[in-house]
Parts: sequence; structure tokens; C-alpha cells
Amino acid sequence: MSSADSPKTVHGVLTAAAAFLAAAGVEEPRRSCDLLMARLLGCKPLQLCFRFDEPLAPQRLAAMRRGVKRLAAHEPVQYILGEWEFLGHPIKVDARALIPRPETEGLVQQALEEDAIWNGGETLVVDLGTGSGCIAASVALAKPAARVVALDVSAAALALAEENARALGVAERIAFSDRDIGDVLEPGQAGVLIANLPYVPTAEYEKLPLHIRDYEPRQALDGGDDGLRVIRDAVADAAVVLADGGRIFLEIDRRQADAVRDLLSQAGFGDVTVTQDLGGRDRVVRAVMKGEDEWQEAGKNSSLS
Repeated sequence: MSSADSPKTVHGVLTAAAAFLAAAGVEEPRRSCDLLMARLLGCKPLQLCFRFDEPLAPQRLAAMRRGVKRLAAHEPVQYILGEWEFLGHPIKVDARALIPRPETEGLVQQALEEDAIWNGGETLVVDLGTGSGCIAASVALAKPAARVVALDVSAAALALAEENARALGVAERIAFSDRDIGDVLEPGQAGVLIANLPYVPTAEYEKLPLHIRDYEPRQALDGGDDGLRVIRDAVADAAVVLADGGRIFLEIDRRQADAVRDLLSQAGFGDVTVTQDLGGRDRVVRAVMKGEDEWQEAGKNSSLS
């Protein structure tokens, strides 16, 4: 995209920019260009076709060139835009936290749609590994009676999560902390734990696309040798802080369902279910904390009783 011979119409600039990015090996180059152009013009990407013949003002052309240069370096378009939608809410995004994804929307929607969680009045919800705060803020917006505790080991991510909560008007109903879950909550205090934790095996992390590996925070992605290092600890902690009948919802890698099901069963959870994402891949594991009566019944039926 040289300044001397770049086309000046919206359509011409989009075509040239997409070709430039394709040659640089950028994934979905036209989609990224459409998102940038729509932001510059203050319209929806689908509305760009009605403005194809519109001349692009010099200031907007210069801004588009800057954005395309960043895309060519494989920076995620979400970080360039500085904002991304999650369950219909605008979420500020930058390199402090993972970019919200559709799979995580499915994780939250499943928790929000389980009526048994919310029918008893005030519910304490734990968002473990809150990142941008998209989960915590979305739950607070959807469930006014919920109290939310958002935890993350990253102080930078917590700062971003608080910014998003303030912008969405729910900061007063979310407690943010970088402390361990056991230092924040009493045993049996929480009703729900929702978490999108690191689950990419380390060997596979090294092979991730550049726009993920080189820009999004590694600690939000790398789950150790088997991808379950953080999830394993989270299940053990959830077994302590969740009340009898409390629910846990975990986003996982498509190959981890059996392993996570076993972890949950060994920690005292029952009614374990696995839900697939829109691509047909195992993505969300949900389970219920067994009550004392259930343990007693299991004991009666055990060969050890």
C-alpha cells in the first residue's frame, strides 16, 4: 500500500490492503480490513458495501495504512481496534489479557441458562482467571442478584477487568483480587465457578499462529505439559469453595473432556456433562458439587461400605 498509487475509494483501499496482508501471510485479511475500515467510517462492516465508491479522506487513509501495517506484523485486529464485543457488550481489549472468543461466550451462556443456579436469590459467582473481565461483567449484567468475585494472578489483567466493569456500570458488584481463591473465600461459600483457564499444552503453544503466540499473554494460554496444570488446581480449589449443589463450568481443549471429567469425579463432583461448541468440538465441562447425603448414599452402595 504505497501512498503514491493506493486507490482512494473505500473499495479500492480495502482491495489493496487485503492483497497486501494476504501476501504477508495474515489470516482472514479481508475480514480484518473490513473491521478497520468500518471503525474508521463509524459503520457496521456489513454496511461497507454501500460506501464502496466513497472517497477516503487523507486522514482516514493514513489511519488505515497505520492499522494495516500493524496487521502485517500479525498483531490481532482486536488489539488494534481496542475493543471487542462479548455477549453483546463492548469489552476493552489489549495485550494485558486474552481476547474474548465465541467459545467463552458459550461457556457463560450455559451457566446463565441453568435456572437452578439463580432461583434461590443472591448467588456468589467466582470468575477464576478473569482476564479482561468479560465473564465477570457479563454475569453481573445478566444477573442483578449475583455477587461476583473476579480472580487473576496478573495485576495488569485485573486492572483491565476493573476498567471494563466500570465502563459497563457493574464495578460495585464485582470484587477483584490477585490472591488465591482459598484466601478470598470460605469453604462452601460460592454457588458457581466459571473459568476459561490456560489449557493449551506447552508443546502446542509454541506452534500457535503468530497473532496469538506473539501478542496474547502466554500465562493465559499455556497450560503446561498436558494443558491441565491450572485446571487441575482449579478443580481442587472449587471442591472446597463451592457449596453443596454448587456448579462449576470450565472451558477446555477439545481433547481434554475425559481427563477433566475424571478430575471432577475424583474431587467429589457429580452430574458431569460435556457440551460442544459451534464447531462440534468438546468445549465446556459442567459439574455439580455433591452434597453430604449423596456421599452417604454412594457410601452405602460402595463395596467398601
